[in-house]
Amino acid sequence: MRLMRSTDLALRTLMRLAVAESGTAPTTREVAADMAVPYTHEAKVVAELQKMGLLEARRGRGGGLALTEAGRTASVGALVRSFEGDGDVVECEGAAPCPLNSACRLRSALRRAQEAFYASLDPLTVADMVAAPTGPLLLDITARDAT
Repeated sequence: MRLMRSTDLALRTLMRLAVAESGTAPTTREVAADMAVPYTHEAKVVAELQKMGLLEARRGRGGGLALTEAGRTASVGALVRSFEGDGDVVECEGAAPCPLNSACRLRSALRRAQEAFYASLDPLTVADMVAAPTGPLLLDITARDAT
């Protein structure tokens, strides 16, 4: 299974904010630079995460991004489900429907595998994802970029 780029970026953004030093609030542009992604992609993901209540974004002088408590304790599985949507792993209908659609076992097997994937991520939180060695590495990356 392959995650959409926006899902990956949402996870990395939350992880980056989870290790931000208290009192600092990196901007969307700074997080985009830290993650080596285009600002426009980062801005879309930040807007969605803000709408979900996982981060706060403040504009202007002294503004920036901050992880909310809900963002820190958010289930990685729930976040991935939210960004990936409810779609099936394979498309069985649409412009060219699959001829096996009426008697196919593959679709349900793939759906179970997809749910098992999400279920394995459910117990993990963003805070879990930044435990050592990841958190210190994220801090090192951001410190390197500041110099």
